[in-house]
Amino acid sequence: MTNPITTVVFDIGNVLVEWNPEHLYSRLIPDDAQRQVFLETVCTAEWNLQQDLGRPWPEAVAMLVQQHPDKADLIEAYYKDWHDMVPGEIPGTPALLAALKANGTPLYAITNFSSEKFAETQDRFPFLKTSFLDIVVSGDERLAKPEPQIYQVLFQRNGLDPAACLFIDDSAQNVAMARELGMTAHHFKEAGELEADLVALGLLAV
Repeated sequence: MTNPITTVVFDIGNVLVEWNPEHLYSRLIPDDAQRQVFLETVCTAEWNLQQDLGRPWPEAVAMLVQQHPDKADLIEAYYKDWHDMVPGEIPGTPALLAALKANGTPLYAITNFSSEKFAETQDRFPFLKTSFLDIVVSGDERLAKPEPQIYQVLFQRNGLDPAACLFIDDSAQNVAMARELGMTAHHFKEAGELEADLVALGLLAV
């Protein structure tokens, strides 16, 4: 029986390039407890998600500075020094991406990312511009994973059959939604496990 998986859909943050606020704030707030309080009560994951959904960064920063004027410099750093949170590629996965591309595998991406920061990240990592036939960016669509509608944008815009797609993401929620929508999915942890899965699915040679 022919393997039905023909197409691979990547997440980007923490699958292809690392993103972690700790890289920035461990320098700005050396005390572990104080840093965690700041990231859990001021520059929270939910606040950051709104930028991934299209809210402009200056608006987001101004709102928090008004609420926490004593932390203005730390809040502004989240925007101004954002790239300190993205130290480099995830070891091994860009090479797997390149191998899939060399094989002629159709490659796509769905990413939760602000439009502005994604464009800057593509400038830093040019393979993010050249590897994919289409990239669905949450900041452009004003939809974010795991909302099913953002996956549907990819399917409908590119005429993709979910059953023919392998989806790769580091978020268990996003992986679960992909499976619910009919995709095969890999919960990413490290490149070795992903490579083994790609080989098992016949997408890469041993």
